[in-house]
Amino acid sequence: MDEPEAARGGRDATVLAAGSLGSGVLAYVFFAAVTRALGAEVSAPVAVLWAWWSFAGAALTFPLQHWIARQAAIDQGEAGVRHQLPRVLVAVAGASLLAGLVAWLARERLFGVEGWAFPLLVVAVGLGSAVIGVVRGTLSARHRFTAVGIGLVAENGLRCVLAGGLAVAGVDAPEAYGAVLVAGYAAAALWPSALVPRRTGRTAGTAALGFVTGASAGQLLAQAALTGGPVLLAAVGGAPAEVTALFAGLALFRAPYTLAIGLVSALTGRLTRLVVSGRRAALVRVRRTVVALTAALVLLAGLGGAWLGPPVMELVFGEGVRLAASDTAVVAVGSVFALANLVLLVGALARGRPHAAAVVWLLAAPAGVAGYLLRGGDALDRTCWAFLAVEAAAWVGFLVLDTRSDRLLPGQEDR
Repeated sequence: MDEPEAARGGRDATVLAAGSLGSGVLAYVFFAAVTRALGAEVSAPVAVLWAWWSFAGAALTFPLQHWIARQAAIDQGEAGVRHQLPRVLVAVAGASLLAGLVAWLARERLFGVEGWAFPLLVVAVGLGSAVIGVVRGTLSARHRFTAVGIGLVAENGLRCVLAGGLAVAGVDAPEAYGAVLVAGYAAAALWPSALVPRRTGRTAGTAALGFVTGASAGQLLAQAALTGGPVLLAAVGGAPAEVTALFAGLALFRAPYTLAIGLVSALTGRLTRLVVSGRRAALVRVRRTVVALTAALVLLAGLGGAWLGPPVMELVFGEGVRLAASDTAVVAVGSVFALANLVLLVGALARGRPHAAAVVWLLAAPAGVAGYLLRGGDALDRTCWAFLAVEAAAWVGFLVLDTRSDRLLPGQEDR
């Protein structure tokens, strides 16, 4: 007897959540292993490569994964993905080579070392991010979400095992640990069939490269808004301790977002099928649910962030690493809007509007500037409010985009 759909969905959600959480923890374990093995100074080039890895995930893995899941839902099969994937991968290869060239030209400033090793690793990270995106997208299209969750853990788990082996062997070359970061992509080999889309379904004439480019731009802007606070604070002269505290606070309250990155793997296909079938009422219910949950969580996050935020920060990150209660409340509320924006972004992708989603982030940016300039107080307080302002403005923008997109739905009967 087939497994009931509700039970399968619950199991998939549990594995995806556990996989996202485990992957996030293991990513920090890997980097901790690097810094302990090499020391803070020698591990600096690996840290730069790690930062590129996180942005490559936003710019390449996320768009490819959600494009494949959406396209397969539209085509009711993988033939369209199979037809369009080669030209997308050629573009990805070109972007990766360009990033490697820039890394080579700026190798001393970026990595502090000579040679081709780290520029080549930059290229490899770009290509590996694309491979992982294809595997996750194909598995999502086939509703194999448990495999997606396992793959999330396997990727960073492999990095931790290899880095631990290097540390035990006494290897002190940063290039070796950079190669370990790339080696994690070998987890894609667990599902070799996911690297080759099937010939099933029809071939729709959608602009795959345009979709991926728009989704990449939107997710990069979202990533910058989510993680750029410490950079802004450092740029305006914030004290090093304040920069560290803001980084820690954002990392702490970003935990639900990290979980959701894995969970939304199952959301793209479902929303796309609602869009294709013209299920307007169902999509309106999704939007209203997002609004209601955001409102409730904003209240809880504001109160809980102010009350529990400072002591929990010190408990997790060590004595002295804390923000004021007012700042933790602001960061917590901004993180709720960021989580809602992730869901609304996936909705925009399902509706085939990735470029409009990128425009939402561009239009939200001035709100962050206004939040910083108009808010009184010190640089840290202003930076926290800038983060909240840009996330809240983007939330409003995504709701407007979602509502206006209803008129583009096919004229089928709601159910």
